[in-house]
Amino acid sequence: MKTSIITTKLENIADIKTDIANIDTAFSDIRSVFRSKEAATDIARLEELAAQPDFWANRENSTQTLKSLNQLRPRLALFTEITSLHENIHLTFELMQSENDNSLLADLLDTMKKSAQKMSEFEISLLLDEKFDANSAIISIHPGAGGTESQDWAQMLMRMYTRWMEEHKFKYSIIDQLPGEEAGIKSVTILVNGLYAYGYLKSEKGVHRLVRISPFDANHRRHTSFASVDVLPQIEESEEIVIEEKDLKIDTYRSSGAGGQHVNVTDSAVRITHLPTGTIVQCQNERSQFSNKATAMKILQSKLAELSARKRQDEIDKVNGLKREIAWGSQIRSYTFHPYNLIKDHRTAYETGNVGPVMDGYIDEFVKNYLHFLKSSN
Repeated sequence: MKTSIITTKLENIADIKTDIANIDTAFSDIRSVFRSKEAATDIARLEELAAQPDFWANRENSTQTLKSLNQLRPRLALFTEITSLHENIHLTFELMQSENDNSLLADLLDTMKKSAQKMSEFEISLLLDEKFDANSAIISIHPGAGGTESQDWAQMLMRMYTRWMEEHKFKYSIIDQLPGEEAGIKSVTILVNGLYAYGYLKSEKGVHRLVRISPFDANHRRHTSFASVDVLPQIEESEEIVIEEKDLKIDTYRSSGAGGQHVNVTDSAVRITHLPTGTIVQCQNERSQFSNKATAMKILQSKLAELSARKRQDEIDKVNGLKREIAWGSQIRSYTFHPYNLIKDHRTAYETGNVGPVMDGYIDEFVKNYLHFLKSSN
């Protein structure tokens, strides 16, 4: 499905017709894979189930029902919006031609661009069908060796992701952040809440490499910096992961920060160590120790779930004689700011020289290309 389809020059009516034909093709592709009437029927059936008096008698089934509703409703709403935009494109173009009214051109182009954007969003949503894709996410960023250089790079990545979250209307909270000594950050953990947050952000897991002229080097030499990004789905409490109190070591400490009146002077920050696995999580953003502990436990639940899933996959690979690439050490993307501008994803080979918008949070093309790559690999 091709959704990067707007090439129109204002003065060229032939280009407009070409772009509308491309939009028609993309819209036809969407209709061929999404059955809107079936989706509406499924929503009505699930809503009827949710309205039953004994709906919560089986908590596991009721949770799955609500999860399905939360996935189907926005997808159908997006399809309805795309259909409306598609109709408006043809109505406006026909009116513009029949009345020879070029004042409608700006509205037409705006609708065409919006249609292409919404179809791209829909295309991505169809690729998000793995187990935890619909979940909220936990993203952590850690600089590599290199001190201030890498710490500044880690903060640049943090800004890139938070701008993306804001643009896509995801709510997020920074639950743990350790500032760098001169600039940047030594670590940060962010909770990202919203439907499909994990499905989108899982594309970012891995090592990110930056090449640039250092702003911290008086001799203006070129430096290479690394930062690792980890992304986990937020996992609700389940029977799969049972955490026993005896397996936990819980420490409290004073929240760290850059100083000033908002630094917490009580021991409200919480660090939890899961003794059997050595997994450590911490949270210091909440004002109370109780809230920090609850958030830290949520992160621990997600980390242990991933650890369990990774262990099962390793066992399957061992039986099948497979050896997988270690994601922790793999460099997934390079950002080159000198001697030329280029950002390249090494998994998909997708690249762009338009570095400004990417660093401002426009990572959608990288996400989409990764999801296509993942689908074809599987």
